[in-house]
Amino acid sequence: MLIRMPRRSLILQARTRWLLLGLALLGILILFMYLLECAPQTDGNASLPGIIGENYGKEYYQALLQEQEEHYQTRASSLKRQIAQLKQELQEMSEKMRSLQEKKNTRTNGMGYQGTKEQIPSDLLEFLHSQIDKAEVGIGAKLPSEYGVIPFESFTLMKVFQLEMGLTRHPEEKPVRKDKRDELVEVIEAGLEVINNPDEEDDQEDEDGPVGDKQLFNENDFVEGYYRTERDKGTQYELFFKKADLMEYRHVTLFRPFGPLMKVKSEIIDITKSVINIIVPLAGRTEAFAQFMQNFRDVCILQDKRIHLTVVYFGEEGLSKVKIILESVSREANFHNYTLVSLNEEFNRGRGLDVGARAWDKGEVLMFFCDVDIYFSAEFLNSCRLNAEPGRKVFYPVVFSLYNPAIVYANQDVPPPIDQQLVHKKDSGFWRDFGFGMTCQYRTDFLTIGGFDLEVKGWGGEDVHLYRKYLRGNLIVIRTPVPGLFHLWHEKHCADELTPEQYRMCIQSKAMNEASHSHLGMLVFREEIETHLHKQAYRTNSEPVG
Repeated sequence: MLIRMPRRSLILQARTRWLLLGLALLGILILFMYLLECAPQTDGNASLPGIIGENYGKEYYQALLQEQEEHYQTRASSLKRQIAQLKQELQEMSEKMRSLQEKKNTRTNGMGYQGTKEQIPSDLLEFLHSQIDKAEVGIGAKLPSEYGVIPFESFTLMKVFQLEMGLTRHPEEKPVRKDKRDELVEVIEAGLEVINNPDEEDDQEDEDGPVGDKQLFNENDFVEGYYRTERDKGTQYELFFKKADLMEYRHVTLFRPFGPLMKVKSEIIDITKSVINIIVPLAGRTEAFAQFMQNFRDVCILQDKRIHLTVVYFGEEGLSKVKIILESVSREANFHNYTLVSLNEEFNRGRGLDVGARAWDKGEVLMFFCDVDIYFSAEFLNSCRLNAEPGRKVFYPVVFSLYNPAIVYANQDVPPPIDQQLVHKKDSGFWRDFGFGMTCQYRTDFLTIGGFDLEVKGWGGEDVHLYRKYLRGNLIVIRTPVPGLFHLWHEKHCADELTPEQYRMCIQSKAMNEASHSHLGMLVFREEIETHLHKQAYRTNSEPVG
């Protein structure tokens, strides 16, 4: 049941909505005039692009001016399209408001002023609640393709992790833009208000401190949050809080239906007994597996301690070495919660994950489909537990994929250790938003949906098929970048046996994984740069001394 948060200003908003609509139209016209009149100013004393002291011909500057003119024409066209879209949305909203007003007048016809005054808040609240009912908050929406889902963006008290970067934004921002920071601060405060002053209907119990006083949560207890906006409905916020001395997490869902925040639910999530079965399909790559097990030992065995590992190995070559690695970790860390399944057949990732899921015979379990070149943190494992729910939600985190360290750290003698490469920078990696292979979901949901398409052979494709199945079902798909999940760079080989579509995907992935735009540009123009440096050195040596 949805419970609304009280807002004393609702009556005033309902009475003045026509006035606000007029002011909004006037504001758009003023903004339009401002954008047309204003243009970025250039510094008259600044040097033109290029190397200081080097002469350029008239044609160069004409080309530069032409490029700038085309840039501003494109910008003006984009602004005009956005303004036209805003006008259309305002017109549609105006028609909706007019329809509601006519409906209200019909129902209150013949009634006195008192009846009208009581009817306005009811209509407004009814509209706001209808926005929540239409949004994908309580139940998943059936979508036509993997591109139809609206991804979440994640945030902490200090940072926002975002997918859509463009040319000016970064995968990790600190500090965030002022309007976004103010919004998220308000949301966290609203979540604390819900937890510290719960309604009787909330699914939570009072927690007493050592002297019987109720424990109050504050902003330092905020762990992480996710938000996404459906442009025609509102913004959904998922907030998680935890006190250091408590085992449970507090989960609050808020929704802003283009108006006041409305509480959807407040609940306690106990993940202390939630075991994750990490399933890794593997063929060869024993050195990468040894590195994976080092991270597994540090995070899963020594920190989390609620993990089962299932390795599905294809072929005979390298199998004995994988057994030695597992037995060594088991002996040194006293860890026995692992299963090794051997398949004497050609590697098929979907087949390996399917076999690993069905090999579990202890009832329901949360599964994390993983690869040998994935590095994850203990915080990510908790995010996995918090964002997957049997029969309701599956978690598809977006991995941060690291570039080739030989290119990123080319100015150093050797690349730094892996733990020092795990940073969210534009030149160090990118959010792998076209990849759907890493996922957390419950075993029953996986089996109910039908699992992987085992007809897909070789590299890629099987994860997209599974992802589409969930999008076309009734489960909610949580899609968000997470800071504690990294894809380590490794050289890719695209086999000739792949289908044309698989080969295209493999080449695309290979190109995307190599380096950032700027670093690739430096490689492309390396000869030109070296020629320029040679000329500069020659000029310097040719100048007379004294």
